[in-house]
Amino acid sequence: MKKLQAASLIAGLLASASIYAADAPKTPLPMNAGQGFSQEGLKRIDAFFADEIANNRMPGAVLAVAKNGKLSIYKSYGYLDKANNKPMTTDAIFNLASMTKVMASVGALTFYEEGKLPLNAPISNWLPQFKEMKVGQVDAEGKLNVVPAKNQITVQDLLRHTSGLTYGGRGATPVHKMYPAGSAPAAMQYNAQEFVEKLASTPLLYEPGTVWDYGFGIDVVGVIEEKIAGKPLDTVLRERIWNKVGMPDTTFNVPEKSRARLAQPLPVDPMNGKPQKVDILTKGVKFDCGGSCAFSTAGDYIRFGQMLLNGGSLDGKRVLGPQTVTFMASNHLNKDIKNNVGLTEPGRVGYGFGLGVAVRMERGLSAINGNVGDFTWNGANGTVFWADPKEQMVVVMMGVAPGDIRKIHREQLNSVIYGALEK
Repeated sequence: MKKLQAASLIAGLLASASIYAADAPKTPLPMNAGQGFSQEGLKRIDAFFADEIANNRMPGAVLAVAKNGKLSIYKSYGYLDKANNKPMTTDAIFNLASMTKVMASVGALTFYEEGKLPLNAPISNWLPQFKEMKVGQVDAEGKLNVVPAKNQITVQDLLRHTSGLTYGGRGATPVHKMYPAGSAPAAMQYNAQEFVEKLASTPLLYEPGTVWDYGFGIDVVGVIEEKIAGKPLDTVLRERIWNKVGMPDTTFNVPEKSRARLAQPLPVDPMNGKPQKVDILTKGVKFDCGGSCAFSTAGDYIRFGQMLLNGGSLDGKRVLGPQTVTFMASNHLNKDIKNNVGLTEPGRVGYGFGLGVAVRMERGLSAINGNVGDFTWNGANGTVFWADPKEQMVVVMMGVAPGDIRKIHREQLNSVIYGALEK
């Protein structure tokens, strides 16, 4: 009986979502519902979300898929706030977590195009605290020794995650234990100056320029952008990206009038049964962290992704030159750099890394479908983004699933999207 009630409720929510999407006075891109997808495939996409929501594996989601510059899919599913029985709407606001990194990287490249941020420049040009870094080395007995770094960290190292500045929450070595767990926790604890001092006084996990390792690089890029512009990162990205692209709900500081649209997680992690929450939804940060702290809607982010797929412009307004976008979405890990991108999750095998995005190098190997040249990065709280130039497709899924289930959802979403394509 409970299953029937749940199925009925989900069906009602899906129906209202479809009506909302169809009747909305303005969609983020021109609508061409279903183009490029089979009807059976579209039904499988809806069924996937309905099943996950009915089985308490996600509270809800918003899916936006653009094909050939027009929206094929733009739907809300399930609940904005399940605990309070609030249905999801397409204008729901989500914390982007690491999908912030893609925008902060584009912001950095706008300075690069002005000659103000050469990629080979040492970051000590702007942040002298990083001039003489140390590298932590752990011996066979587990003792930590530090030695002077041979290379300075460059801007390119920050953008491609080869700086040696690691996330403390992604390992258990003595070096990891000296770092903050991640971008948002660091921004809750430190202001920008304190953050820089903390990182600059902590040993690097690797020699700069030698190993891809996920960490604080793009947070530091954001601080450099602020330094060059003399403005907060929120203002920098608003002036250089968000206002041009048309992203009114994208921000580091959700206004009080919009907070009722913030999507909430399930109170319990479906994988382990433990209570879960997303701290940044209720706790303030002390600086605009370029690695995790922005908020957006599916509508705003699909426009951002379409801008990149278009080669840096949308609706006649240019953010980056097409050659810069191609450069950004090309592999920047040379043969001398250890590529650990595939260790982040099974869906990353076969990927290299560009400037702020993972870049697919081989058609096979990865556990997720796609084409050579597709580029992507997702968010730890359940958001998903990828662009596939061969398919002329951009996919944005906004959700709030902060536990390990988010990695399962990434693969499932990928399979139902590619499985629904007509050719």
